[in-house]
Amino acid sequence: MEIGLYGLGRMGGNMVTRLVRGGHRVVAGNRSPGPVDEAKAEGAVGAYSIEEMAKQLRAPRVLWSMVPAGEATDQTLDEFARYASKGDVLVDGGNSYFRDSMRRAEKYKALGFDYLDVGVSGGVWGLDNGYCMMVGGETRAVARARPVLDTLAPPNGWAHFGKSGAGHFVKMVHNGIEYGMMQAYGEGFELIHASEFEIDMRRVASVWMQGSVVRSWLLELAERAFDQEGPDLANIKGWVADSGEGRWTILEAIAHDVPATVLAHSLFARFTSRQDDSYAMKVAAALRNQFGGHALKK
Repeated sequence: MEIGLYGLGRMGGNMVTRLVRGGHRVVAGNRSPGPVDEAKAEGAVGAYSIEEMAKQLRAPRVLWSMVPAGEATDQTLDEFARYASKGDVLVDGGNSYFRDSMRRAEKYKALGFDYLDVGVSGGVWGLDNGYCMMVGGETRAVARARPVLDTLAPPNGWAHFGKSGAGHFVKMVHNGIEYGMMQAYGEGFELIHASEFEIDMRRVASVWMQGSVVRSWLLELAERAFDQEGPDLANIKGWVADSGEGRWTILEAIAHDVPATVLAHSLFARFTSRQDDSYAMKVAAALRNQFGGHALKK
């Protein structure tokens, strides 16, 4: 099928490449021209404005946004709507707050468009491994986007969770859990690092990957980080950002009287990281860099 994808950052650019390799016709756009030129080199059709993107796609279109949550997403979707035709599917693949997605779905439905909220996980590794995707919206819109979802995801790697907002809600909780897992690994490795034993941190991560109950992809990335940065992570500052999903998860836990104690602690630990330079936060910072390409503070 054909699709327009706007926002060619760390994930969007790789998603375009994966779709092109999967045989789709992709019209790729971005605010700055450089990433568009790179997408063209991968086989995509370049569009240097959303108006140009819409003109190069036949109705009914699928227009997919991969820009940061908030005002940038609102502006992009509004511009999609300006140049789209009734019956087109507008997709928000960013990390938007699920209540914003519910509001947007009603707004664009009133204008004659279908709307999907798609939580996307996979980071910079998604090009090769595929992206896990959590989808919310009308069934007919999901059916329209299914060929793209099938190409972007690994086998059984995407699911439709219900009405608008459900996709971004599940992704929000996913990221809250991710906070907790990273914090647990960070604290555990800090305890090993502080012990009286001279233990090879990379080997710990490696052996835990072999049948251990705590094995995970994050642990694989920890092994990789220790290999690249050394056991002391000396060149990494233990400063860890939070991009919103953790905060939203805690707010929902409060609203529903759910005792999300581990998730709340992991969020507040990130705040602490901006005051102290702990080893646990070095591990968390290294993991964010490994899976998402997030910048490190040296």
